[in-house]
Amino acid sequence: MIFLAKVITIVVATMHIYFLYLEMFAWTTKGKKVFRNFPSDLFEPTKQMAANQGLYNGFLAAGLLWSLFINDPEWSANIALFFLGCVVVAGVYGAYSVAKKIFIVQGMPALIGFVLWAVIKYFL
Repeated sequence: MIFLAKVITIVVATMHIYFLYLEMFAWTTKGKKVFRNFPSDLFEPTKQMAANQGLYNGFLAAGLLWSLFINDPEWSANIALFFLGCVVVAGVYGAYSVAKKIFIVQGMPALIGFVLWAVIKYFL
């Protein structure tokens, strides 16, 4: 089960590295293809805002990856739970404020990882 929890954590971290890339470096190019419902004339004026969001996604990815390099199993689980919990909250808020699809794409994998880590920490 710990292998699966780590794999899900890597998947969520990889997604957030992609979000970082998309929002910080490809917002006005590839971003237009990914966020088709966003008005195309707003990509350039929101470039700095998107870059800021991308930076936050990078922090989430860094925390998730960090959790995998911690030798103490309890602290590894604690850090993974914290950062996965942050992603779940972001997914819930995104679903509430923007589109329900955000929870499915972002929040659901994090929730699965969170549950796996919680089972490992509290029940195994």
